[in-house]
Amino acid sequence: KLFIFYTGIGITTNKMTKISFQYSHCLATALSIWVTCLLRVANGFGGVSKNYSIKRYQNHHCKNGLLLPPALLQSKTNNDLFKRRHMSMTSSSSSSSETTRNNDNSNNNNDEESFGKKQVSNLKRILEREYTTFFDPMYTEYYASDVTFEDPMTSLDGVEAYRSNVDMLASRTLMGKFLFDDAGIVLHNVEGGEVEMNENTGAVDVKDIITRWTLRLTAKALPWKPTARFSGISVYKLQLGKNSGEKIQIVGQTDYWDSINIDSQKNSNYGYTKVEKSIAIQDFLNQLKPGGFQAQAAAPELPYQLLRRGNGYEVRKYPPYSAVRLPYNRRDEGFGSLGAFSRGMDPLSPALMDVQKDDISDKYMTWPLRYALPTAATNNDGMEKIAAPIPSEASEKAGQGQWRTVKVIQVPESIVAVLEFSDASMEPVVRKADRELRDALARDGLEPDPSSNDLVRFAQYDAIFSMGKRRGEVWIDLMNGGHPW
Repeated sequence: KLFIFYTGIGITTNKMTKISFQYSHCLATALSIWVTCLLRVANGFGGVSKNYSIKRYQNHHCKNGLLLPPALLQSKTNNDLFKRRHMSMTSSSSSSSETTRNNDNSNNNNDEESFGKKQVSNLKRILEREYTTFFDPMYTEYYASDVTFEDPMTSLDGVEAYRSNVDMLASRTLMGKFLFDDAGIVLHNVEGGEVEMNENTGAVDVKDIITRWTLRLTAKALPWKPTARFSGISVYKLQLGKNSGEKIQIVGQTDYWDSINIDSQKNSNYGYTKVEKSIAIQDFLNQLKPGGFQAQAAAPELPYQLLRRGNGYEVRKYPPYSAVRLPYNRRDEGFGSLGAFSRGMDPLSPALMDVQKDDISDKYMTWPLRYALPTAATNNDGMEKIAAPIPSEASEKAGQGQWRTVKVIQVPESIVAVLEFSDASMEPVVRKADRELRDALARDGLEPDPSSNDLVRFAQYDAIFSMGKRRGEVWIDLMNGGHPW
């Protein structure tokens, strides 16, 4: 909280004519906080490692599966005595004891592994519940008292600091009510947490749980109230409970952002790597800048779910929708024809244009009409997709008379990569944006659908001939299995 407060940049006004950002004191204070935290973490980890190593060395020296007392470890005479006392055992007795001990250990290990899997399954359900309610309540019994939290901008120690940070983002604290509004988080999936026997140590190990999410919050303290959005993953380090009376606990959480932490070299765990905190701060501040004078939108926008805010692009999930489509030669003529056809139908934006790369085939323009609600996207069996509704006027007019080239189509649910541009949608601008998006997808390990390889699809949101900053985009469908969603 201190870091966000001091880098939240105190805004001063001079007779309401100028806004200046006081950086020097804020950054100096923030740096002192970071140094203090890092020293505390370093000292804490060092002490734990040293104590654990000594304890493990002293308590785990054994011979033939039996722990030796310290006195026997330190005396050769006592060691010899130990050998003589046990030499009287018969080989058959030793074999029987060893077999019994191995069977007992195997049964115990199987029980521990089964118990561990149940704990992990339960914890995944708890995490899903916390994300759905934005950690209200937060199930603190599943977090170690000294749990550590780290994201690209902040580092925290202890479950109470963890909960206070979440409460601030969710506007449940005094400072949070002043700084933020409309905060929410969407959980896309929960993976990992495999429980398996370690062949080297004989202990039951549990792998990290990975969640993939999108977070949004509005900076209400700024007059233009910008919304910042982050997507990424959380890596949860776990500690299994030893018996039925102990819960599995989260001992550490590390967050990574898709916009700055994706490892293009694929050399790090989970495909993400840490970066300097100054990069994260700049990424946050860039989202708080005023947008300027925007061109008028042509129509309400087709809704979508943001899956990734990446470095220079976004990945979105669009619901199934119905649309009208026609071939065109000139874009203004296409807008005129679809505008006349859909009058009174309340079409949605954006207008989508498909242009083949060979420059010979027909070009097509598509306008969305209606979309399927999330609750109606699948049948009761959860398998077959339900089509989006179609206005009756569209079905009656399409393909008839002057509208013979207009078709009503159904577009299935899709995962789409998007790159935005603000220049006029001229051919060189659009094709350059398409190349840049394909390069970004290859860099970050996302695979385009093969059907998109032969065309360029771009979107226009603004009313034709409108003034102001335009919003154009290139779209590329992603292949099923070619992305982590």
